Amino acid sequence: MLIYLLNILLSSFKSRHSIVLENIALRHQLDVLQRNAKRPRLKPNDRALWALLSRFLPNWRQHLTIVQPDTVVRWHRSGWRLYWRWRCRSIRGRPKVSVEIRGLIRKMSSENRLWGAPRIHGELLKLGYDICETTIAKYMVRNPGPSAQTWRTFIRNHMSDMVAVDFLTVHTATFRTLFVFVILSLERRRVIHFNITTNPTAEWTSMQLTQAFPFDSAPRYLIRDRDGIYGQKTIDTIENLGIEPVVISRRSPWQNGYCERVIGSIRRECLDHIIVLNDRHLRRVLKEYLAYYHGSRTHLGLEKDTPFSRPIQTCDAGPLISEPVLGGLHHRYHRDAA
Repeated sequence: MLIYLLNILLSSFKSRHSIVLENIALRHQLDVLQRNAKRPRLKPNDRALWALLSRFLPNWRQHLTIVQPDTVVRWHRSGWRLYWRWRCRSIRGRPKVSVEIRGLIRKMSSENRLWGAPRIHGELLKLGYDICETTIAKYMVRNPGPSAQTWRTFIRNHMSDMVAVDFLTVHTATFRTLFVFVILSLERRRVIHFNITTNPTAEWTSMQLTQAFPFDSAPRYLIRDRDGIYGQKTIDTIENLGIEPVVISRRSPWQNGYCERVIGSIRRECLDHIIVLNDRHLRRVLKEYLAYYHGSRTHLGLEKDTPFSRPIQTCDAGPLISEPVLGGLHHRYHRDAA
C-alpha cells in the first residue's frame, strides 16, 4: 500500500507527455494479455510499438512485463535495418553480370585450364565485353588440382602422329574365315588402308605397313595389341619405318579403343547385315561402306562432322537428294545445287 501511494505521489510530478506514454504502454499490455491464447504471441505491430516507446519513454523497462528488455532492443535494431533497406531501395550497386557473360567465363575457364583471370579478361575485351577482372575471378570455375592439361588434351595433340592397327575376322557363306587388316589414323578417324587375306602372316602384315606409308609418310606412333600375327618381321618393319610401337596390355582392348570402335561400326552397320560370299565380295562391300563412312557418316568424336570434312548445305542450296548405299542399308543425303 505504501508503494502504491508513493507511486501516486511521484506521478504528480511527471510531465503530461510521460504519463501519456505510460498509459499507452499499460493499455498495450492489457490488450496483449486479453488475447485468447495460453501464451500470447506478439505481432509485428506490437514489436514496432515497444521499439518506438523505448526511444521516447525513459523508464520503459519498468512497464515491460511481457518480454525481456533485450528483446525490445533487438526489435529496434531489426526495425532500423528495415528502415535503411527501405531508404536505399532506389540506390543501385554494381550492374548485374548477364547470364551469357557468366556462362562464357565458366566455359573459358573450364576449357583453358592454363588461363587465369587476366587472360580471360583480355580475351573478353577482344570480344567486346567490358567487365572487371575481379568479377571474372568470381565466376571462374575452380578446377581441382594443378592447372595442367588433361589426358584427353594430351592425346589430341598427338593424334596427327598416331595410327592404330587391328584385325577383323569375317566368316563367308562357304564357312571360310577371312582376315581384314585395318590401319586407322586417329586424327580424323580415317581408315587409311585395309586388305583381306585368308592366311595372315608377319611377312604379309609387314607388306601392308610398307604399302600404307610410302615416301616417308609414316607416323610417329603405332598402337597394336599382342597378337601373335605381329612377328619379328613386322616388328623390324615398324622400326625401319621410324615408327615407335605402342603395345597395349594383355586382354585390354579398351586401350586400343579407337580402332575397336571402328571395327564395331563396320560390323554393326555393314557386315552383320550381309552374307559375304568370298574375298572379292567382301572387298567391294568394304570399299562402298568406307566411302560412305569417310564422306557421309557423321561422328560424335568429330563434333558431328565426317572424316573427310563435309560442307554444310543450306536449305536454299537446292532440292534434297537421297542416294542409297549398300543396296539401301544406308542413305546419303545432299542437295542438288544445279
